[in-house]
Parts: sequence; structure tokens; C-alpha cells
Amino acid sequence: MRRVAACPAGAGRDPQESIVKTILAKVDRVIEVVGDWALLISGILILVIGFLTTYGVGKRYIFRNPDPYTYELSIIFLVACILLCLPAIQWNRRNLRVDFILQHLPIKWQLIIGDLFTTILAMIFVAIIIWKSWGIFIYSFEVKETSQSAWQEPLWPMKLLVPICMSWLFITLVSQLAHAIIHLVQGTTREDTRIEL
Repeated sequence: MRRVAACPAGAGRDPQESIVKTILAKVDRVIEVVGDWALLISGILILVIGFLTTYGVGKRYIFRNPDPYTYELSIIFLVACILLCLPAIQWNRRNLRVDFILQHLPIKWQLIIGDLFTTILAMIFVAIIIWKSWGIFIYSFEVKETSQSAWQEPLWPMKLLVPICMSWLFITLVSQLAHAIIHLVQGTTREDTRIEL
């Protein structure tokens, strides 16, 4: 009786394919960790907004002494919260999808339209936002733009947050596009396109 030697894991695979999957897995891990931290910061900001709003309302209606800063800070934190959440929401595929037509198509067309075409469109849209918001940030920084409130806080830090968060969203979309192409070439489907280490 002939004994067959057990093949080591990954034997018979293309070494380049293995390298690509390893690189994608590491990039995915970084995207996931940064997204998790951004979600945590967003959650803390929501809590801070709640405290600021309660303080502002209490000071206005109980002590009859309105605070000029709480509303302004709440708006700043709300914008930061939304911007920080966007890449993580896209990564976890929790964004709103209208797929009542797409779900009736074959799996291959669902992948082409739902994962390739829409991701490419999103990348174009996000790239335009990065380009335009970077110019707006540069202008705001150069002229030392401030708000028109009593506080007159500088606006450039918030305007810098837009291209930073949108750039991270773009990286997330690139990763998801790479996974979609791999699935399309290999003829596989996905529930979640992240490759585990």
C-alpha cells in the first residue's frame, strides 16, 4: 500500500497569488483597525455632544445665561463624527444599498454591478471630493479663516479633516475593488470580501 505524503498548506498555489493575498490581508487588517478606532472616537464624540447639549440647554433655560460655545462645539463634533464614520461604514458594508433590482440578477452580474461598477463610481466621486476639499483647506489655512461666531475658532482643522477622511474612504474603496476583481476572476462569491490571515 502506497502512502501519500500530505501536502503543506498552500502547496500547488501560485506564489504570486499567495503574496497578493498576504498583502491584501495585511492592508485589510490596517483598514479594519483604523476604522474601529474611528468608530470608537465617533461614539465618544456623540457622548460629548449629548453632554454639551444638556449643559447648553440647562444653562440657557435653568440659569438664564446662554452659553455661546456649546452649540458651536456640538456642530464641530457632529461633522467630525460623520466624517470619521464614513470609511468604517463602507468597510463594514453598512451603507444604504437599494438592491431590489440587483437581487434578481445572476450572481455574476450582482458582482459586476454591485461591487465593481458602484465601487468605481464611488471612487470617482470621492476623488473629486478629495481634490476640491484639499483646495478649500489650503485656502482656509492661508487666509486664517475663522467662524463668524463669538468664539471665532479657526476653520482649517475641520476643513483638513474632510480630505483626510475621504482619502481613507478612497483607500477602503480600492481594497474592496481589488477583492471584487479577485472574486470575479476566480468566479467566487462573497458575503464579506475581506481575506482573513
